[in-house]
Amino acid sequence: MNWEQLLSLKRYGDTNKRLRKEQDETRLGFEVDYDRIIFSSEFRSLQDKTQVIPLSKTDFIHTRLTHSLEVSVVGRSLGRKVGQRLLEKYPHLKNIHGYQINDFGAIVAAAALAHDIGNPPFGHSGEKAIGEYFKTGNGNRFKSELTAKEYQDLCDFEGNANGFKILTESRKGRGGGLRLSYATLGAFTKYPKESLPKKPTSHIADKKYGFFQSDKEAFMDVATELGLKQTRDGNDISFARHPLTFLVEAADDICYTIIDFEDGINFGLIQEEYALEYLINLVRDTINKDNYSSLTNTEDRISYLRALAINTLINESVEIFMSNEESILNGTFENALLDMSRYKAQIKDIIDISVKNVYNSMDVIDKEIAGYEVINVLLDSFVYTVYKHHKGNLSNYDQLILKVLPETLDLKDNALYHNILDICNFVARFSDSNAIQTYRKLKGNHL
Repeated sequence: MNWEQLLSLKRYGDTNKRLRKEQDETRLGFEVDYDRIIFSSEFRSLQDKTQVIPLSKTDFIHTRLTHSLEVSVVGRSLGRKVGQRLLEKYPHLKNIHGYQINDFGAIVAAAALAHDIGNPPFGHSGEKAIGEYFKTGNGNRFKSELTAKEYQDLCDFEGNANGFKILTESRKGRGGGLRLSYATLGAFTKYPKESLPKKPTSHIADKKYGFFQSDKEAFMDVATELGLKQTRDGNDISFARHPLTFLVEAADDICYTIIDFEDGINFGLIQEEYALEYLINLVRDTINKDNYSSLTNTEDRISYLRALAINTLINESVEIFMSNEESILNGTFENALLDMSRYKAQIKDIIDISVKNVYNSMDVIDKEIAGYEVINVLLDSFVYTVYKHHKGNLSNYDQLILKVLPETLDLKDNALYHNILDICNFVARFSDSNAIQTYRKLKGNHL
């Protein structure tokens, strides 16, 4: 892979090549990506979607929206720092093509901003609830009517693939979805492969999948334009990651490691003395003891340590990226950046206590159980109605259910897979509160 192709400004529908040196410096193409994402309705719905602690009414616990904004800020810093080093290493990118340090930051920031845009309500349990509906629930009745890959898309419903669908899916009057640059779409795609084969290697890019069968053509268009390296031949589509994807992933890893930990403290799930000890262990090499000692309360101390920890991990990620840039371009670098960190043990300690005290707390578990019930009822109602529409035997009740679906959902196409996937996408776009409200309506408990 080469950086000239990887930094493509092309958008869906372009007939002429967009050259960086011809860009309007007051409104760069990569910065337009950020604007289009942040003004989208799908991004706004993240303000009421669970990050870790579901349905929290406190003002200091993160939602998917605040998490995404913070990941974007960290991603921008990562991109700029790496961009500076890359332009020093490859001066022709600036001298001939016109790329600037901020271009790298803008690509990573936009991709990071969108990284959770496809996630369903109720956090990762929402993904699992959709998948299990088709794997072990009433949705398994459709297995015989779908191809193996189509069925696997549903059984392992993936927020990353759903995000690619949201960002790229065409509908009447809106070709190419948000029409983002292909560089941003490439950086967004953490797992550039199909749902099958499942985890064929231990490579980080094979951990999950990044696009549905319905969006295969769109992904191939992006991969071809960017010159991504194909990693498997034959009928199974799989590519090496866009190099900047590693920075998007690192930004997410940094934020959920440090900030989910901080949320656990604020919610009273992690004792303050643990927080101070664990964070100090992470930043022991960079902490200014005089500055730290001058802070008189725990809140300020945790805030200081959190900022220092994020900065430490940003610089660490940049060094790991640049040390492995050649293998990243070759598609042979197999790990997440932080998996190679010298702070790996300290990061593991923080994640372990977050898992024990936060992710597995009864408050989180109780609300995730409720989320399973909500999503199961929504899917049972909407998917079965769409299936009966597909078979042409709608009841009066089914006719009413169809009126709940948005006008943008076109069921005229008689392809069962596409119709079911559209319902999953529709449900995944719900905020937590909207999902609960719709659930109550369907159950007759909210009139």
